[in-house]
Amino acid sequence: MNRTTLSLIAGTAALAAVTGFATLNRPDAPAPDTAKAAAELPVERTRLLCPSPSTSDLAETSYTSFTPVTKGTGSAGTAELLAAATQDSADDPSDKTDDKTDDKATGKTSGKTSDKTSGKTSDKADGKKKAAKPVLTPKAPGAPAVGDTTGSSTPALLGTAEGKFAPGWTVQETTEVAAGSGRGLQGVTCTAPDTEFWFPGVSTAADRTDYVHLTNPDDSAAVADIELYGKDGALPTTVGEGITIPAHSSEPILLSTLTGEKQEDLTVHVNVRSGRVGAAVQALDEKLGGDWLAASTEPSGTQILPGIPKDATAVRLIAYAPGDADADLKLQLASPSGLITPAGHETLHVKAGMTASVDLGDVTRGEAGSLVLTPTDGSVPFVAAVRVLRGKGAKQESAFISATAPVGTRASAADNSAKGSTLSLTAPKGTAKVKVTASTGSGGGTAVSRTYTVRAGTTQDVELPVPTGLKGTYALTVEPLTDTPVYAARTLAATEEGVPGFTVQTLPDDRGTVAVPEADENVAVLQK
Repeated sequence: MNRTTLSLIAGTAALAAVTGFATLNRPDAPAPDTAKAAAELPVERTRLLCPSPSTSDLAETSYTSFTPVTKGTGSAGTAELLAAATQDSADDPSDKTDDKTDDKATGKTSGKTSDKTSGKTSDKADGKKKAAKPVLTPKAPGAPAVGDTTGSSTPALLGTAEGKFAPGWTVQETTEVAAGSGRGLQGVTCTAPDTEFWFPGVSTAADRTDYVHLTNPDDSAAVADIELYGKDGALPTTVGEGITIPAHSSEPILLSTLTGEKQEDLTVHVNVRSGRVGAAVQALDEKLGGDWLAASTEPSGTQILPGIPKDATAVRLIAYAPGDADADLKLQLASPSGLITPAGHETLHVKAGMTASVDLGDVTRGEAGSLVLTPTDGSVPFVAAVRVLRGKGAKQESAFISATAPVGTRASAADNSAKGSTLSLTAPKGTAKVKVTASTGSGGGTAVSRTYTVRAGTTQDVELPVPTGLKGTYALTVEPLTDTPVYAARTLAATEEGVPGFTVQTLPDDRGTVAVPEADENVAVLQK
């Protein structure tokens, strides 16, 4: 990888909490004028969390940070990426980030943290680590910043962006593993901290090694429960209750330690009792490579899973209904020519509190496709994901696509190259126009944009714009120009020794702006 190398003791982290706003009225003030239009203002602070990328000594990991240019941000701002505390330093106050003002009106942090990857040796007598310095600091919105690490010791990363770097900030973590369990290409978009996550598609089967990575960005410990649901309902476990994640640290939880049952398809529910965490599942297979499984969007009666590769050799759908009612789902594929029903797989019955799955085979049959799951009768909330295979025989590779929210106003995907990147767009409910911008390259180049029309009920793998004079990698920013919901996914592909490595990231709304009522003497806008 020809990029700036990040030493393993100066890791880069991205932890994200998009700034929120609240309105406050005086008790004696009249009711606000609801006729006044709310202003869309850029968020002032974003936090992101990247899990520790690999336990393989052969791992090569790249991080790409990108913020799209947003009007109204002003000229000030910073973005920093720091390593999370490691197990032996999590309880040492001298090794913790001093950000007691985090998420306050000032929005400032001291930037102090422990860092296992600064490239300097620690004092073996007392085990203390020296404070890390920020690395991979972006220089300006609109241009990607990149950095690399190698080996198995790279920690989870915590990051904060403020001012002009906050709206739409995204960080991509991409890892190549040459051999061993999980070999191939693994990718994940670093996520914002939250209090609840659903992961349909995990497994405790003999060939699988699945970890739930929980990363805590805050000053105090977080406490979370991990629940497992299989084909017959909840799996008994006591170890998954009350898991403590120390401040500014990350915990990888091996799923097979939570239950003795071996099941191919499970759903994980992470419920945070206290605090907040970032969560992602790393699914490693002895024979089929591996990838990151992102959380499904929140339970809903309709779910969209965009961007199934056209050369997929096998697709397996996993769904879970968390409520008290069964979900009966209609399965459709949004193809380049329109919505079609897979032969023999018209519906899927999902019992309440149980995980259901179905093999769809090579459902895309050489064409771009997205799964559209809708209720056959009454709407019952559910979550869903697919496991996708490419290749044949001993040279197969796996990846996951979780149900996602629509692009909304804007979304970006970083770490694209002139070759090996595919952008899939789908508009299940109506024809849509979409603007796609290729940013400047990380090493130079000029941004370019193109506009596409996506017909109702179809999926298109669009011909990507590439920056003029591209050097390095670039980011793609997707902006719908019509009100029709658009869903998007980006695929990175790299074939090594005949193994078709790939990873897919969906593009939900980047939440770069927030609606704020027009301010007057009775209303104040506050930052949480």
